[in-house]
Amino acid sequence: MTQLLAINGSYRENGAIDQAVEVAVQVAREAGASVEVVCLRDFQIEFCLNCRHCTQVPGEAPGECVHEDRMRELVQMIEAADSYIFASPTNFYSVTAVFKRFMERLVVYAYWPWGMFSPKYRKKKTDKKAMLIASSAAPGLMGRMFYGTLKQLQMTAKTVGARPVGSLFIGKMSQHEHPALTEKTREQVSSMVRKLIQVR
Repeated sequence: MTQLLAINGSYRENGAIDQAVEVAVQVAREAGASVEVVCLRDFQIEFCLNCRHCTQVPGEAPGECVHEDRMRELVQMIEAADSYIFASPTNFYSVTAVFKRFMERLVVYAYWPWGMFSPKYRKKKTDKKAMLIASSAAPGLMGRMFYGTLKQLQMTAKTVGARPVGSLFIGKMSQHEHPALTEKTREQVSSMVRKLIQVR
């Protein structure tokens, strides 16, 4: 059975990202996948201290952070999953601050002893896969071309050892206070998650 972990970096309850993740989760569960959803706005983790304690010991296993918070639980969930959904709206041309805080805590997936100029990814190529979902006020094509959101979601997938199999940028989300996904977008999300968990 596919173990799918969805990590949602939206601030807004029932916004475009919440709706897209909900569609993806529903389709995945109907296809028989086991799904866990982490909404980062409700999942308290501390800021990275940049102490690099977690990066000193070699090996593929994530390093151990000095913080004793829920990131430890989240790392266990990441390790247990074989596919992922990484999702965030665009704020100031980037993923949200709560998603960025999560990204920074993924330094446990780097080997970077003192004296080495740059870190190395702990995770080699794996069979794990990811789908990426972003949104913004700008049109989707513009968001893909000029914003860093999808690149940061791609980096997140690479860091945990997953290969993106699809990405969606949902645009024009500032037109209404309470936007609703179009049927076309829902179909795109459904198609991507079926590809993610290999349902035909």
